[in-house]
Amino acid sequence: MTDAAVNSLATALVTALRRLGEAGEPVAASRVAAQAYAAVRHDEPRIAERLNGVMHHLARLEAAASNNEGSLSVTDDLILDVRNDPPIRRHSMIFEAFNALAVDTAFVLVNDHDPKPLYYQFAAEHGGTFSWEYLEQGPQVWRVRIGRTAGDEDIEPLNKGEELDVVQADAS
Repeated sequence: MTDAAVNSLATALVTALRRLGEAGEPVAASRVAAQAYAAVRHDEPRIAERLNGVMHHLARLEAAASNNEGSLSVTDDLILDVRNDPPIRRHSMIFEAFNALAVDTAFVLVNDHDPKPLYYQFAAEHGGTFSWEYLEQGPQVWRVRIGRTAGDEDIEPLNKGEELDVVQADAS
């Protein structure tokens, strides 16, 4: 497939995902975007960045639809504050922190926006091996406890074309 064809398909996918989200289905669109992101993350980083942007747009749509308020709790986990890091580096830093976790350990992510797109990326790449708990939900700061519940080797990979079954994040 030519680069032009790949870019045209990516543009069509991005447009469809945005329209699906704006039609009231931001969760379904986020799931598809995360699957696509996981598929192209290593081989097509520019397309992955476009999909990452779409997931952030979809997260804002989902937040506007649910309009939930968060709560604050205290934890002894390590803190990963990415607010002062360039956005382009944040996801790789977060995945590196997760990959360094032992089973049954966690860290608290501190971010300046809702990291919901990251949840879908985790679900696509590490489904069944992580936990996600909002500790604080904006409007200035978001804190999410991200834990490792199993090793990636303990989970069977998806077969090509198999639907990803994503459990909704607890937004309380």
